[in-house]
Amino acid sequence: MNVRILLADDHAMMREGLKALIAKKADFEVVGEAENGKQTVELARKVGCHVVVMDVAMPDLNGIEATRKLVKANPNIKVVALSGHSNREFVREMLKAGASAYVLKSRAYEDLVRAIQEVMNGKKYLSPDIARGVVDEYVEISASLSKNPAFVVLTDRERESLQLIAEGKSTKEVASALDISVKTVETHRRNIMEKLNLQSVAELTKYAIREGITSVNA
Repeated sequence: MNVRILLADDHAMMREGLKALIAKKADFEVVGEAENGKQTVELARKVGCHVVVMDVAMPDLNGIEATRKLVKANPNIKVVALSGHSNREFVREMLKAGASAYVLKSRAYEDLVRAIQEVMNGKKYLSPDIARGVVDEYVEISASLSKNPAFVVLTDRERESLQLIAEGKSTKEVASALDISVKTVETHRRNIMEKLNLQSVAELTKYAIREGITSVNA
């Protein structure tokens, strides 16, 4: 049986490199490509993939939220997180969201194929640089790392709104992207700022980057 793989990364050159790497395995097949989290969720439903190689920092819907949606819709799907970030919060949230592996982009050539093989065998996989000191630690990392942790304090919809706001989208653009009214977006923004005790979009943006909701490079 061929392992059907969906590649999700907002950089076309990165996807090309991953395809070339995966093509070396006769039983691996790339069945789709996505450039943002929203597209990933939609495409995964259509192509019937076994594994999604998921960039953590993507526009519109980040890899953490996309993973959460994918695994909720299909618990059998395997997500291999691919990231340039070794930050403990990124690792923790991806694993909590349902990812089965976390591979650093700097080690993709060495680790990605093995990671896919491991998750298809029902195992977990972390790049060595991540695994050192993290495996025993990530479960115990509590909300104390952040005074107001986004994945505890905010609802799913508020987190999605926060990402788009932090990425510079206007209220109308956020409403269109999430298929909700402008009034609802304004309500989400007000609730977010009240919950987090933040006063400006600049503060929201800093918070979103710190919490792994979005990235400066998204």
